[in-house]
Amino acid sequence: KRQYIAQKPEIDQAIQTVINSGWFVLGEQGHRFERAFAKYCGAKHGIGVGSGTDALHLGLKACGVQAGDEVITVAHTATPTASGISLLGAIPVFIDIDPESYTLNPNLIEAAITPKTKAILPVHLYGQAADMNAILHIAQKHHLPVVEDCAQAHGTIYGNQKVGTLGDVGCFSFYPSKNLGALGDAGIIITNQDHLAHQVQLLRNYGSITRDVHEILGANSRLDEIQAAILNAKLGQLDAGNKRRQEIAQRYSTSIKHSDIQHPTPKDWGTHTYHLYVIQTSNRDLLRKHLEKCGISTGIHY
Repeated sequence: KRQYIAQKPEIDQAIQTVINSGWFVLGEQGHRFERAFAKYCGAKHGIGVGSGTDALHLGLKACGVQAGDEVITVAHTATPTASGISLLGAIPVFIDIDPESYTLNPNLIEAAITPKTKAILPVHLYGQAADMNAILHIAQKHHLPVVEDCAQAHGTIYGNQKVGTLGDVGCFSFYPSKNLGALGDAGIIITNQDHLAHQVQLLRNYGSITRDVHEILGANSRLDEIQAAILNAKLGQLDAGNKRRQEIAQRYSTSIKHSDIQHPTPKDWGTHTYHLYVIQTSNRDLLRKHLEKCGISTGIHY
């Protein structure tokens, strides 16, 4: 709500522009956002879809994952990561996390690979990038596509690239609570590969790009014009919002560094955009009660 109020004139105008146009699906606002977000990430293509879960589902399908296939992913993540796999009838194969980054531990991947493995799905959790160099090395060795779950990592950098551009496809959610959030469900897939972009464009719209010509079986998963217009209005503030999150996170970390609380550890392979600030402590329940008394809400992930 605070984010909306801060940009109320721009967002209200964006919504009214769509209403006045009378064009609500697959129009200029959607195309504009696809181009703008792809450019922001450093990707060649952006294809808007209905949600982050749809992005994972359709991204995996575009990469050739089918029912009965196995997809290696991480055990510590939000449920939609697994849902994107299961919606295909594929099987999520869970491996554990690195204890500092809370992201997929590359050292455990090869032991989980079987003849049924058809993709690797790392998650850039809480705004922290997974160790993509190590993951991509294993994926290339075994000829496996990599689908990045970037739902919590808008603007996060690994090396000198934004996440979502390192694997075959990058999948983003614009759920209202994200660093870049719509005012409803929305998502996008980015890729540098022409054939994958074409496949996703077909899959999101009943297998059709040209009206009434349906080339394959597809779904209904389109980024609607109102959400696209809202995202167009907000995209320019993403970097400033991430910078503010980093400043607040630094303040937290400095304040608690001499306690027994384990605070987030940004890895030297990139930036942390702090979608969430997640801590560990052996006195979790006691600390939660204390924070609640101070008017500070907490949650347990996941």
